[in-house]
Amino acid sequence: MGDPLISRDDAAEVLGAVARAAGPYLDALPHLPVRDPAHAGLLEQLGGPLPEDGDGAVAAIADLLRIGTRAATHSSGPRFFHFVVGGSTPAAQAGDWVTSLLDQAAGLWLTSPFAARAEAVVLRWLKELLGLPAAWGGVLTPSATFANLTGLACARHWWAERHGVDVTADGLAGLPRMPVFSSGYVHASSRKALQLLGLGRDNVRAVARDDAGRLDPAALDRALAGSGPAVLIANAGEVNGGDFDPVDAMADLAERHGAWLHVDGAFGLYAALSPRTAHLVRGVERADSVAADGHKWLNVPYESGMAFVRDASALGRAFGTWNAAYLPEPDDEFVNYNNLGPESSRRARALPIWAALRAYGRSGHRAMVERHLDLARHLGGVVERSADFELLAPVTLFVVCFRYRPAGVPADGLDDLNRRLGEELVADGRVYAGTTVYRGVVALRPAIVNWRTTTEDVDLLVSVLREIGARLTGR
Repeated sequence: MGDPLISRDDAAEVLGAVARAAGPYLDALPHLPVRDPAHAGLLEQLGGPLPEDGDGAVAAIADLLRIGTRAATHSSGPRFFHFVVGGSTPAAQAGDWVTSLLDQAAGLWLTSPFAARAEAVVLRWLKELLGLPAAWGGVLTPSATFANLTGLACARHWWAERHGVDVTADGLAGLPRMPVFSSGYVHASSRKALQLLGLGRDNVRAVARDDAGRLDPAALDRALAGSGPAVLIANAGEVNGGDFDPVDAMADLAERHGAWLHVDGAFGLYAALSPRTAHLVRGVERADSVAADGHKWLNVPYESGMAFVRDASALGRAFGTWNAAYLPEPDDEFVNYNNLGPESSRRARALPIWAALRAYGRSGHRAMVERHLDLARHLGGVVERSADFELLAPVTLFVVCFRYRPAGVPADGLDDLNRRLGEELVADGRVYAGTTVYRGVVALRPAIVNWRTTTEDVDLLVSVLREIGARLTGR
């Protein structure tokens, strides 16, 4: 088929093919296994030599749909409880299709006033939704890892200024190590951000008071007294048990010692939406920078993150002033978002968020959050009432941390049993949930954040775990 210009008339046909496939796929999604082992062999059909002339858009998309709708991991469905992965609400998914259709170069106002304006509106709406001050600066990112990178880059610039250095222009050479403190809840994405910023993945001092990782505020107070300018990372939501650092108390310490407070709120920031959980993020409005994800509890498609900074000018100082003659100068009204974050080439990722917030509003997203809170409590209650499961952490949010503990299995065999149970659950494919190590023991930690998930899906997880557990123990 060769040159796409020759077959340009195929565009409407192939997009129509995707639209026609969408209905049956989405209708089936609530009933599909998360991954069907029977279709694993289809992955081989993605390979082969690079075609010389190509098969044409119609044939290529037909194959992609045939393989993908069967062999993909159906992580947008209601039974994917592994990691913290939301689905895509209908408005958000359609907004993402619009994003691909319009294919905006969203980094500069000049290239797309539409994308820039949409991002400005979305950032304002998100601040309203999450209880952040309207005057804060913000930028959309591909993920919470990039959002942590953005916030911590601003912190690095702030810290270097206190040593008389413009780190954006001159780098870190000659500076001491930047002191970074957190609890034992600090996430790998924060460490990765520090690694990418040249500050060191292992440069975080975890000030914890127990083996769960809970913060020791008194010890942190003493550490800050002798550290000089420092950065604190508060964790609004921890992945194993769903616990929160005391953000308000950490804000007090940051103010007392003149430290920068960064909040990693990848999923926990959305606790602000419900009066039942808003206390967990009390004090976040006192932080210097805040990071969150959209493709977790907001249920918009990958890739979606957001970073907010108290000092709106900090983003431009950390990421702008490239001195490239062909780029327009920063402007308060006509915002160039590639001057405010780590990316230069950016898709219009504001559009799915705009569509979701416009479609469902504050009350719709609150209803989704509270439904997940109820489902997590339901699962926690089933575990607590069971003779063969053990709840390992209080159900604070949507993560339920527990282990399989049937009668007759010695204590020293439980870790191996639960590790095998997690592996078999994923291999089975009907429901997904992963294992972790929490307080020294292997545990399951399903995360319930998909807008489609119902009580029946949660109960199926329990049923499948018991079925596999009985097979593994011979009972």
